[in-house]
Amino acid sequence: MFTEKNKQQIKARGISEEEIERQLEIFKTGIPFANVVGAASIHNGIKVFSEKEQQEFAELFENKKDNLDLLKFVPASGAATRMFKLLHRFLENYDANENIDVFLEKSENKDLKTFFDSVEKFAFSEMVFKNLTQKFPDFQRFEKGKRNLLFVHEMLSNEGLNFSHTPKGLVPFHKKETGYVTAFGEQLYEAAFYATSNGVANLHFTVSEEHEKKFQKRYNQIQKFIKEETNTEFNISYSFQNQETDTVAATLDNKLFLDQNEDLLFRPSGHGALLQNLNKIDADIIFIKNIDNVVSESFVETIAFQKKVLAGKLIKLQQQIFHFVAKLKAENPSEELRNEASSFISEELQIETISNNKVALLKILERPIRICGVVENTGAPGGGPFIVKNTNGAISYQIVEMSQINIDNPEQKALVSKATHFNPVDLVCGVRNYKGDKFNLLEFADPNAGFISEKSYQGEPIKALELPGLWNGAMANWNTVFVEVPLITFNPVKTVNDLLNPVHQS
Repeated sequence: MFTEKNKQQIKARGISEEEIERQLEIFKTGIPFANVVGAASIHNGIKVFSEKEQQEFAELFENKKDNLDLLKFVPASGAATRMFKLLHRFLENYDANENIDVFLEKSENKDLKTFFDSVEKFAFSEMVFKNLTQKFPDFQRFEKGKRNLLFVHEMLSNEGLNFSHTPKGLVPFHKKETGYVTAFGEQLYEAAFYATSNGVANLHFTVSEEHEKKFQKRYNQIQKFIKEETNTEFNISYSFQNQETDTVAATLDNKLFLDQNEDLLFRPSGHGALLQNLNKIDADIIFIKNIDNVVSESFVETIAFQKKVLAGKLIKLQQQIFHFVAKLKAENPSEELRNEASSFISEELQIETISNNKVALLKILERPIRICGVVENTGAPGGGPFIVKNTNGAISYQIVEMSQINIDNPEQKALVSKATHFNPVDLVCGVRNYKGDKFNLLEFADPNAGFISEKSYQGEPIKALELPGLWNGAMANWNTVFVEVPLITFNPVKTVNDLLNPVHQS
């Protein structure tokens, strides 16, 4: 099945031939869609806390945090290429001889007009203009169309600031009197307000290996200032997506795809591969948040309060769970205790009533826990909280991506249309058991919850396989609680124009 050359490739990546054969079989058989039986909603899987409850949870966290190991885990390996997609389109489609105003008035260029009309509001503009005036002393006398072309070229090209191939976390996001703040910097600043224990904030960033030094360089530039500003010490660690988690590409007829050199084509297997990175982290509470979901400093305290609420809910839930586990592990727990634990599982963990058998109860209670903030659905692309039935008939609340749902099925499509909330990747996780020992997170994933997608390689169509997503299938067998959080907590930067939203403006 494999040439000797292919075998060497596989071995060099630390992957077994059996694993490649398993992946090929998945391409052939496909991955079953999630069996969605309902959309989670308020009072049906999503909790809404009163102001009094929020305050109590936040205070519980504040009172406990200095005795806890806290860590913020930030997936940050993505490049900013997609963020600047509309500007690449401008470079491709605009003819320098064309009237720029006429071009920008076309309906399909509405987003470009917004960008150029607001260009001075972006944190990177001053850098771009400074470079351009150095290169072209007469820059301001050029025609408007030429100025716009040069501006975008300076932003994106290798000869300029090369934002296209810069990690999204290191692109200037927000203006500041002292210069600019990147998403990386905002993650640090924000952590000081809620992910700090005894004046120390621990952060872990998953980055591309070739970018690690760039993050370190940026931290060296800002560390003195941010330490003084927040009165916080920062411990920062990095990890990379393990190439052993890469998956092989297949042809459309499910055979091994070979490139022009007859080599196998391996691809990163999505953010689900980061489960291995997360599994190496040991802390009492782990906050998980995407790199681009940040706000400018004036909004941070509002964001921090909501994180404290979620963390307080986690602590409260852990206290209850650990109490039951310790009592159930006694030799002969009473029927009253077992019934009480069964009711707790039904009411608090929202898992259908199970047997009050000691073993069955412990199987549910001895799991990692995640409190997931969810926001009202505003039509943003991505997953959401749903009620899912697995192959064994068990019902659970899960974060489900749209690609996991068969929207060609009218019943499934109808259920999706009723979704009221969205997953902003706002997670607070408990990964230790009642004794304080860390769970092996790999044991709680659903290997059947991956994705198969069609991509292209040098113009040729291929099939790609992604592992179960980090907050989807990789956490399928965690205890999950959904909590509604304000929309202000969800401020991703998917396109450059998102930086014009009020929360990204100083």
